[in-house]
Amino acid sequence: MATEHKVNPSVSLYLNAACDLVAELENASKVNCSSVTVPIVHWNYEREFVREPLRSKHVQFTRSDLLLSSSQWLNRVICRIGDNLDLDSPIDCIRRQAERTIRQELSFAEHLVQNGYMYTRLTKRDCTNFARIVGCGATKGTLLVEVPLTNPKLTQNSWRRDMDGEADEEEDNPWHWWNTFRTHADSNAVIKVALELTADVPKQDEIYRWLGEPIDVIVVPANIFLTNAKNYPVLSKAHQSLLKQFYQTFCCHFILKANPADGHIAHYVDYIKHLIQQRFAKDPTQGYEDYAQTPLQPLYDNLDAMTYEVFENDPVKYIFYQNAIEQALLDRVPKEERDTKVSIIMVVGGGRGPLVRAALNASQTTGCKVKVYVIEKNPNAIVTLRAHINEVWQEGMVELISTDMREFNPPEKADILVSELLGSFGDNELSPECLDGAQKQLKEDGISIPCQSTSYINPCFASKVYNQVRTLERPAQAKDRVISSRHMEQMYVAYQKNVYHIDDPRELFVFVHPNKDSDPIDNNRYRTVRFRASLDCVMNGFTGYFDTVLYKDIVLSIHPFTHTKALASWFSMFIPLTDPVQLKKGDEITVHFWRCVASHKVWYEWCLSTPVVTHVHNIDGRGHPIWL
Repeated sequence: MATEHKVNPSVSLYLNAACDLVAELENASKVNCSSVTVPIVHWNYEREFVREPLRSKHVQFTRSDLLLSSSQWLNRVICRIGDNLDLDSPIDCIRRQAERTIRQELSFAEHLVQNGYMYTRLTKRDCTNFARIVGCGATKGTLLVEVPLTNPKLTQNSWRRDMDGEADEEEDNPWHWWNTFRTHADSNAVIKVALELTADVPKQDEIYRWLGEPIDVIVVPANIFLTNAKNYPVLSKAHQSLLKQFYQTFCCHFILKANPADGHIAHYVDYIKHLIQQRFAKDPTQGYEDYAQTPLQPLYDNLDAMTYEVFENDPVKYIFYQNAIEQALLDRVPKEERDTKVSIIMVVGGGRGPLVRAALNASQTTGCKVKVYVIEKNPNAIVTLRAHINEVWQEGMVELISTDMREFNPPEKADILVSELLGSFGDNELSPECLDGAQKQLKEDGISIPCQSTSYINPCFASKVYNQVRTLERPAQAKDRVISSRHMEQMYVAYQKNVYHIDDPRELFVFVHPNKDSDPIDNNRYRTVRFRASLDCVMNGFTGYFDTVLYKDIVLSIHPFTHTKALASWFSMFIPLTDPVQLKKGDEITVHFWRCVASHKVWYEWCLSTPVVTHVHNIDGRGHPIWL
């Protein structure tokens, strides 16, 4: 199905060698390729690094950088390094030669492409020295590490009766190659995955696991193409679905591996671009993907006009609020009294007035008379509200009170108390504390909208967001490792697409409004939640969600299983662990979560007790206090 939003994915042509690089770039352009992926040094060229006179002769080990302009090196060439090198060889002389060779190539590649792309291959799980030299040594640009989607040897063994490969199948999975490399390289943010598609497609769970990894490129070999009835190359339905899923998640680039003499190269490229363009669905929240933001604290800080505008542009939220107010009015006011009885609606935290408009619209559609009190503490939003009262809401139905909702004292109590104080984790913007203070102005039989909020969490691996958090406190020397940081004990709002959810969300904390069940009211909470890993994987944090019951069956939700369609006001919450945890299939994950309340602040604390024991994060709110 064609879409209005056209995308133009870039495709690079993979070449084993390029005798005339300028000519190869021209040939690539003729087949609609934006760049070429070539070895920086011919893969069969052995250099001498110690003995003279060969050492001096081999100083010029590759072509000059003057062959292309710096812009062409940056945008049109992906420099391949380390072809056919074994940096983990048990033979010392081979290993040392490989180390010198790849260091030389890596240095020259960074010299050429600066912030561009370099490329190397991962061929086995035993890659400790490879990760030490390359993974830890790369500091500029982006280093693409090619990893196959499936292990060809495992596929071969599955057809042999004399091989019982089930026990080693998971251990030999290429994801483990990458996980070993990434772990030794300390999750270097410069390193990205170039995931090579294979003829076999793994199980869906394994594909989901890759969605949490930093994939930047999909490598498409020509040998996975089929030929259709018109003799054109096409991909199987399974591979089509894979390409769509990866592009929708990562907006990745493509590298085509094909014989230059193959007459179908232009057809391969056109097919890949056509497939993406036909199947790409524009995300209405495009631009916010995997971007970590500090949660708002509207009780402590005054929101600005841009923030208000973002929330007011949500196409769904205020329709649901209006529906809830309508239903509440119809339930409270008998039909015969609608012309005479005036219902008191209090909007606490009115902002620039969208909930007031929802209340007035509900009054008009139901025929019920209302008096609206709008309570707002932000002096800048008061200017807008006063203008609305003078220019738009002129019937005298709206009265403005400029104060904190916990301290106001209106002349009469409310039939309906309306608020939108919920954050991405439900109660993280202190809706319980605010509404508990405001509920004294609600009649005994009054209605609170919303009347309940529930938070949820599940364990996850989100490489992009996690690396953003890690680099928030990078020291002066870029190679220095951040051992600990207060940023790792904060919570972040993030629209997570580059994420692997290890298990389904579980309920955490529930708050009910009005809160009449406890005296005195206590909003401290503690909960232990258990999860289980279905695959070997890595966990670096938790994703938080919430849902809220506005009234009766009218619910707003960002829970992935019940997400309200087109709701864009809230993204999920990312709750990091200071150190990633390696999980084995079947491991039980036990997380302890606290919500703590003091006289001047609220904060969350969290830790693991299985499969490993971690320290308690954000103890006493040291990293992320929420101020009252």
